[in-house]
Amino acid sequence: MRELLLCPPDYYGIEYEINPWMSVARGRRFIPSNFRHKERAGEQPFFAKWMEQHGYEVDWLPEKLYFEGEGDALFGNDVLFCGYKFRSDIQSHRAIAEMLGCLAISVELVDPRFYHLDTCFCPLPDGSGFWFPNAFDEYGQRAIREHMTDLIDVAPEEAMHFSCNAVVIDRDIVLPEGAPQLVTELQERGYRCQALPMTEFIKAGGACKCLTMFMPQREKA
Repeated sequence: MRELLLCPPDYYGIEYEINPWMSVARGRRFIPSNFRHKERAGEQPFFAKWMEQHGYEVDWLPEKLYFEGEGDALFGNDVLFCGYKFRSDIQSHRAIAEMLGCLAISVELVDPRFYHLDTCFCPLPDGSGFWFPNAFDEYGQRAIREHMTDLIDVAPEEAMHFSCNAVVIDRDIVLPEGAPQLVTELQERGYRCQALPMTEFIKAGGACKCLTMFMPQREKA
């Protein structure tokens, strides 16, 4: 049984492009984000304190390295794919890999509409995934294809609904409405899909995944 921790709907307002819970956790290690925009910077100490109170070991990145957590760091198989350019710095990826003891592969995002990795790439538990390839540079596309299997290419018109910004729990996928072709392909692979109306959140720059954080993203440290 999965445990879900929820905030009441009036806890905060969404007034700009955000991922409410942007950090990354593996095992009991937790790395807070270093936000590029000053509007978010004040959140870090409060979030870190909460994680410490719940038994996590908090590791801080150097202040000069911008890193926006699960927004730009997602595990696919045993690889931590790290996006950079618009919000996170490529220099932060090596530090993250050393802290977590994992292989990190940097992939450049080239379309400002997809400013975080989790807006255009969604790994699945079976080693496959779905993504919008045009959001990545040529090297990033090759790197993802080399380490992932049976990728589903999302059509541009469906990618614009942030369909890759999905929450995946085992065989269940929660994603925004507006991607019927993607849903059909996922269902053919045995996934159960729940499409939700996310248009108001998309106006603020995010969708389903942007409203969540996995604790931890991977069990083993």
